[in-house]
Amino acid sequence: MKDSAPVKILFVCSKNQWRSPTGEAIFRNVEGISTRSAGTSRNAKHPINIKDIRWADLILAMEQKHLSRIKADFRDETRYKQVHTLNIPDEYQFMNPDLIQLLETKTAAILNELKL
Repeated sequence: MKDSAPVKILFVCSKNQWRSPTGEAIFRNVEGISTRSAGTSRNAKHPINIKDIRWADLILAMEQKHLSRIKADFRDETRYKQVHTLNIPDEYQFMNPDLIQLLETKTAAILNELKL
């Protein structure tokens, strides 16, 4: 992975306030990974847009409702994308240690499964 382009991961939650920014922050300095975060809500700090979708190699949604919204709003753009749900409920604040552990464990499992 060192000689190849980084894997671009987009973390998505509702308001881009706690969960997805935590994912972006903890993987930001990991070698071989580039990160962004966005929210599905129109009131999100950074509402997800087509540029985010096109940029990402891997889209990790916190809940099934986020995945459904992404696929509904960006059907054509996500057709050939790796899109997964992490199943992390909205009960953690930014950089909560339990949230960090969940994100690291679940993201690593997906990256290993995809051999990224």
